[in-house]
Amino acid sequence: MTRPTPLPPAPLTLGIVGLGKIALDQHVPAIAATGLFRLAAVVSPHGATPEETGLGDVPVFRSQGEMLAALPGLDAVAICTPPAVRHALTVEALRAGKHVLIEKPPAATLTELRLLLDAAEGAKRTLFAAWHSRFNAALEETRRRLAGATVRHVAITWKEDVRRWHPGQDWIFAAGGFGVFDPGINALSILTEILPAPVVVRDAELRVPANRDTPIAATLRMEGVAGSAVGTVTAAFDFLQEGEQTWAIAIETNGIGAEGGRLDLTHGGTRLSVDGVPVLAEPDAEYQGIYRRFHHLIGDAAGDVDARPLQLVADACLVGRWRTTDAFHW
Repeated sequence: MTRPTPLPPAPLTLGIVGLGKIALDQHVPAIAATGLFRLAAVVSPHGATPEETGLGDVPVFRSQGEMLAALPGLDAVAICTPPAVRHALTVEALRAGKHVLIEKPPAATLTELRLLLDAAEGAKRTLFAAWHSRFNAALEETRRRLAGATVRHVAITWKEDVRRWHPGQDWIFAAGGFGVFDPGINALSILTEILPAPVVVRDAELRVPANRDTPIAATLRMEGVAGSAVGTVTAAFDFLQEGEQTWAIAIETNGIGAEGGRLDLTHGGTRLSVDGVPVLAEPDAEYQGIYRRFHHLIGDAAGDVDARPLQLVADACLVGRWRTTDAFHW
């Protein structure tokens, strides 16, 4: 990718499109903490007032089109909407000459994602599909330890309470909303980042409430391709976990020299233990890592879009058995 004009000095101006829970809880604080971007505007289709957003004099627009028209010099946008509408918004922003960060999952379908890559290339702008769970030091350490190892089995347990993390958000259970795969794809983004070889989905069971469109729970069985150093992988996703929330990946290997044979990534990938001994634990700073990466990509006139986690979800939906379960109500 070649950039027709020099990169503006930091901080770059940025607008957030979709001022929901994830934007307010994660994006806004990360933007402030890193200092690489200046939050210049937000888009809230419901017309939140500056007082309601708590963002002071940051202007609020009802649509991305309004924001782009009012602020033609804006450098970048962060798309934080539900996945079903991300494609059109991303194309609009790219065509307006903006660099784009997309929350996960980056698109509702693989075709949409491929077309976004074409749009970014045509616009000569950065497109960054931000898999936030990858931005933990424990992942890099895990990948280092697995390089050259034989991975016998991986067990993913990703169970959380949808009422706690997505209260009243009906979009997540509507077609295109991903259901339990909205958090579950975080685990798959970690898996595809740390394993020394790819995996394929062999079978899955997807449990869908009688009154909803997307799964509330799912189990997957995957395995490494023939001749690779990866054996079997199982995943259990659940959106009805009460009490302690579980985001864990247990990895059994053939032994990694003096570094142990079992690795446990817990707390969403922020902590690593080897053979039961804690090795690394850091506070959650994923979104700060995302914005540092985004700024770096813009400076290098590069992009970063990895479709593998989305591909695994799509494959699970293609080969899986669909089961109807009890109706879900908030």
